[in-house]
Amino acid sequence: MEYFTQQLINGLTLGGIYGLIAIGYTMVYGIIGMINFAHGEIYMIGAFCVIITLVILGPDYGFLPVILIVVLLVSMLFTAVYGWTVERVAYRPLRGSFRLAPLISAIGMSIAMQNYVQIAQGARIKPVQPVIPGGWQLWEANDFAVQLSYVQLFIWVLTLGLMTAFALLIARTALGRSQRACEQDRTMAGLLGINVDRTISLTFIMGASMAAVAGFMHVMAYGVIDFYIGFLAGLKAFTAAVLGGIGSLPGAMLGGLLIGMIEAFWSAYFSVEYKDIAAFGILVLVLIFRPTGLLGSPEIEKV
Repeated sequence: MEYFTQQLINGLTLGGIYGLIAIGYTMVYGIIGMINFAHGEIYMIGAFCVIITLVILGPDYGFLPVILIVVLLVSMLFTAVYGWTVERVAYRPLRGSFRLAPLISAIGMSIAMQNYVQIAQGARIKPVQPVIPGGWQLWEANDFAVQLSYVQLFIWVLTLGLMTAFALLIARTALGRSQRACEQDRTMAGLLGINVDRTISLTFIMGASMAAVAGFMHVMAYGVIDFYIGFLAGLKAFTAAVLGGIGSLPGAMLGGLLIGMIEAFWSAYFSVEYKDIAAFGILVLVLIFRPTGLLGSPEIEKV
């Protein structure tokens, strides 16, 4: 029971990171019906912005809450610029083209950003000292202590707060109404006075900002990154978005939590080398028996 509880804590932490990345995938798909395959690299760039900002601020993390807020805001700002650039360069010029063209363009942007970071920052891993050390020992039995670290609790609270804010933004703001209108019919939304281009750009910026928060969480929790972390994390977050139901924000978070817990429990009780196979295997089973995902709804096209 103790070991199970510890892996549950670890899985929820990892799942929160996957869920925030998956939100970017599901938002872009919901508004333009396409997958942003450069989103994993946006997350990677956000993690690098976090480490660079921490290095600039120095090794002495005095006034820790202020430092964390500054690091998070700076990484979100710079990563949002990259997200906006991806939309302007890879998607907007090809929006009226056949559907395969933006997909190829996004893959090209992904490769370009990955190599850009490799050239700018080097191929070696980038470690950072623990920023939020310490935690609680919940209980100990059978020579095994169940621990909840401060950074894990911080990630849980931040994830819950962001999901609540996002739900309110989509449901109760003018931007959220514009996004929902563009999701249903971009042409009609434009005829009704909605600036479709601006709404789509803001959606990419919001998704990139969530990826930056996920990168911030990764650095806080694991303390090491490299230029390649975006590929596998992006693939798993895309899997999470599909698992939960592509186009559904609660589904993206649910899928992320499930993928994180599958990885944690598989690594604990079975061979760690096959944890990725387990996650993708669960996805295959879900898509066989429920093609729309756990919380997704079938698309209905008017003809």
